[in-house]
This record gives sequence, C-alpha cells and structure tokens, in this order.
Amino acid sequence: MNKYELCIVVSAKIEEDERIGRVDSCKALIERFGGQITNVDEWGKKRLAYEIQKMKEGYYYFVQFDAPSTAPAEIESRIRIMDNVIRYLCVKQDQT
Repeated sequence: MNKYELCIVVSAKIEEDERIGRVDSCKALIERFGGQITNVDEWGKKRLAYEIQKMKEGYYYFVQFDAPSTAPAEIESRIRIMDNVIRYLCVKQDQT
C-alpha cells in the first residue's frame, strides 16, 4: 500500500448538497478500488489562479489515502468524467 493525496477542485456554482455529494462520490471511488482514507482536508472556497470554464472560484478538497499502486489511475479515469469537478490531481506522497 502506498500513500497518496488527491486534490479536487469543485465548482463554486453548485449547491452545497451537490458539492458534498460530489466529494463523497470521490471518496467512494477511493474505497471501491481498495483504498483507505486517512484524512480529508477541506480548504473551502478559494480564488483560482486563472479562469476555468468561466469560473473564478472553486472549492478545494485534499483527500489523503493509502491504496495499491493501480488505484490512482482508476480513480483519475472516473473523476475525469464527473460533472462539476473542474480540476483534480492525485500524487504519491513520500514515505518519510
């Protein structure tokens, strides 16, 4: 099992219930592919560095999890097609 961190930027134009549902579905994907969530850090609404799809703000979430090495590719391929997720990035953390 490797340690990973998934950053998700969700659209600020949607309702809170839908936004929370989108993050929960990302967490469910992690667990579906054998991952175990260790921490979820919600940064809240932040200004984007540049305009994306005519949006200037988004909600940032950082999910840290342990998973097999095949999981990140599967998770990213499913997040890529999710509505209202405007950016995502999954990185492997150092084993220090």
